[in-house]
Amino acid sequence: QVQLVESRGGLVQPGGSLRLSCAASGSIFSINAMGWYRQAPGKQRELVAAIGRGGSTNYGDSVKGRFTISRDNAKNTVYLQMDSLKPEDTAAYYCNADLLRRGSGRFEEYWGQGTQVTVSS
Repeated sequence: QVQLVESRGGLVQPGGSLRLSCAASGSIFSINAMGWYRQAPGKQRELVAAIGRGGSTNYGDSVKGRFTISRDNAKNTVYLQMDSLKPEDTAAYYCNADLLRRGSGRFEEYWGQGTQVTVSS
């Protein structure tokens, strides 16, 4: 059994900051890419940021220069530092990991349960 557990989001004022974390636990042998996606009401889920095991990163155009993704491989944890938040960043944020379970022969994609981030004054 594998779980991805995200930290609680919250309500933030425009221009503010928030840090999300997501810890993968269970019978994990290895994790490749980890990332964050978000979905606003009435919109499709979109990539926010992703990070490879070696630290290479990829960001969605709308968050470049404002968000920073990082990871701690020893803790199987990925972080998302969100700065200069805007109302349009309001969405449910989902953690994602491409991982290999112990005893499995292939990497599979896992998702967290989602955490709400609301940017509003």
